[in-house]
Amino acid sequence: MASIDEKNLEEKLTALESARTWSARLVSKLESNIRSASDAELFRINPIKFAADKSLNEEETIVLFLHATALGLFDMTWILICPVCSCVIDSFRALKNLRSHCRCTHCHLDFVAALDDMIAITFTVNPAIRRISYHDPQTLTVEDYLFRYSSTSEGLIPDGTPFVHLREMLSRGLAYIEPGETTAFEIIAEAGILHGSSSDSDAGITFIVDPALPTGEQRIAIRLDLESSTPDAGTIAAGKVIFEMSNVADKRIEFGILQLPPGVDRPPPLHFAPFLSGKRLLTTQTFRDLFRSEVIRSHEGLGVTDIALLFTDLKGSTALYDRIGDLNAFALVQQHFERLQDVTVRHNGAIIKTIGDAVMAAFLRPADAVRAALDMRSEIASFNKRQPDKALILKIGVHRGAAIAVTLNERLDYFGQTVNIAARVQGLADADEIFVSQDVYDATGVRDGLAAFAVDPRTAHLRGVRQELPVFRVGGAV
Repeated sequence: MASIDEKNLEEKLTALESARTWSARLVSKLESNIRSASDAELFRINPIKFAADKSLNEEETIVLFLHATALGLFDMTWILICPVCSCVIDSFRALKNLRSHCRCTHCHLDFVAALDDMIAITFTVNPAIRRISYHDPQTLTVEDYLFRYSSTSEGLIPDGTPFVHLREMLSRGLAYIEPGETTAFEIIAEAGILHGSSSDSDAGITFIVDPALPTGEQRIAIRLDLESSTPDAGTIAAGKVIFEMSNVADKRIEFGILQLPPGVDRPPPLHFAPFLSGKRLLTTQTFRDLFRSEVIRSHEGLGVTDIALLFTDLKGSTALYDRIGDLNAFALVQQHFERLQDVTVRHNGAIIKTIGDAVMAAFLRPADAVRAALDMRSEIASFNKRQPDKALILKIGVHRGAAIAVTLNERLDYFGQTVNIAARVQGLADADEIFVSQDVYDATGVRDGLAAFAVDPRTAHLRGVRQELPVFRVGGAV
């Protein structure tokens, strides 16, 4: 085990303990992991799996790793995961370097990455705290490089086995090939397909193994560069085959060959174990508070296939400013912002921005957004009871759909028609009313959550939307 910088570790753990109130022994469990876990276990930690393995609260564990990263105990990495083979297409230390268009060199497929399911956030122990082998990937064995550094274990085949474990079982040859060198892969080919690929280049081969062909010595010379292999396909007999792989590129290439069984020419459909997605991180208030410098490239947004957006506004705020004066009204509005943020965080959302007296918040689940809307209304009603002459009149709207995460005015924001509709749904609301769209109302858990309230279905014509939109006005308790 690599040595630990004890003084640095103790200082940062003390700061972490003081960052906020944590559940009992939470920080000590993290410390124990830093001290005793293997190098592989401290590389790209999935905080959701960490929480499950340690019987910890999931939300608090995510917040713990974010604070630990801000203090320098861990490094945060954004990784692009191939939805077909679950390899790491690319990884970035900063959100601004993340690219939405990507290519898996193993599958030879192009993708447009979505924050929902292709972008994961992981945490690796900081080298100043404890240096691990994965901090120096160029020194890893080729097995560790391919199956652990360049792959994830979250992609699962139908029986629950990580696909990367299946790839290890099917591996028949794996090597680093230095520039200008030739490496021989000697394989006993069986019926099916020999599939070769690289994490470092687009080089790849697909050879069909036909048991009906006469056996004999088979020696195939293949030229590899960063973009292709020549030849890259063919048909061979079962039995011994030697692939002579020559690297003509100017960098080292890692190359592996798998033996696929008959009738299988692609990975089985994968499902994924839970991981911290980019969408979830962007709807985590702690991330937005601690990592304000994280931005998305100004010329390229990142897609989100489904996000719940909540807008609020204050009715009659101009009259309020006129009645009690700018300073008093401003103080009230700031207090109302604080209460709305507390409610938002309590329901697993994040405040995206404030616009004048209005709030825009984002949630992973529509049911959380609706529960937050109900609690916001109750919170402001309680707030008003303590100062009846300075009442704040809240209006709320909720909508869900696809959006683009962007950076606007040096702040992470959302853009698109879903945002426009959510704002206009809020505009339908009058004093103490909540309006939700049909898409929100039909979402899991929403109708049950509104069962105790008067719900009035309506049809609205929203500016900028061609078709009329079914909406639901949520009144008081019945």
